[in-house]
Amino acid sequence: MHSSFVPPRQVRIGDAAAFAGTTPRAIRHYHEIGLLPEPERGGDDRRRYGYEDMIRLLWIRKMADAGIALDDIRDAFTTGIASAGTDCEDGIAVILERLEESLADQEAELRRQRNAVQRMRTEGSRMGLLSDFVTERLKRLPEGSLRQADLDTLLVTERIFGPLGAAVQATRFIVLARHPTLRMASDRVDDAEEALDDSVAVDDPRVAQVAAERHAFERALHTVIEESGLDEEDDALFDAWDTLHPEDGDDEAGLSPNRREAGSMSAGEAIGKMPYDFSPARLRCMQLALELSVQDSPGT
Repeated sequence: MHSSFVPPRQVRIGDAAAFAGTTPRAIRHYHEIGLLPEPERGGDDRRRYGYEDMIRLLWIRKMADAGIALDDIRDAFTTGIASAGTDCEDGIAVILERLEESLADQEAELRRQRNAVQRMRTEGSRMGLLSDFVTERLKRLPEGSLRQADLDTLLVTERIFGPLGAAVQATRFIVLARHPTLRMASDRVDDAEEALDDSVAVDDPRVAQVAAERHAFERALHTVIEESGLDEEDDALFDAWDTLHPEDGDDEAGLSPNRREAGSMSAGEAIGKMPYDFSPARLRCMQLALELSVQDSPGT
């Protein structure tokens, strides 16, 4: 064989890095963290790398490219050497199994994020923020019939009470979207409640008057819900949810964990942390309206 084709028995760090597809700086880092034993230096005080060093470098680069952390690669090598001489495959197999599980979790999370982005593009940014269970309830409405404030309210409700709670509340906005007269009545009551600001005393006669107006409106709204059969659809929502989540158990608030947003607080905790800008007069108005509703309930 011609002498120019005879490979060297050892090479310098630059040639070793080039062959392995890495950099001299990376190789020096491998030495520092104990991943690659530092070879002996030649007469010129430079490192010389042999065949076994190149094999180790190729292992390191391939495993690092697969996403295995350098510390895990080092541990795999160390475990293999301690347990089976120079064979580190058992240690690497454990690392690979753990990495595959981690990548599967990452893949699932990326798929969830992509689906969420696609939903926001398809449904619109605000509608797409709601879960499928809620948006499915609203899909029969004409485009643009829901207000931004309606969707914001549903977003808050879903955070507190979960998809099921928001889907039930969506019934309210379905009726308002379909009945302009009720929508105007709702706006009038909302405006009257907002007028009960901090300048209005709690015992101001207007507080009780607005409470009565709210109560009358809620009765009218409930009547339309019953006459349109939407109350039966609400009952079907509970059945559909139980079918989707057959093993859910209810918590102390009467809601299963999956009925709220995953990882969320209890309903009581969430309500306690949700800021509001209601004045004392408006809070009193809400209390009076609730009392009127209780008085109208069957059996009271």
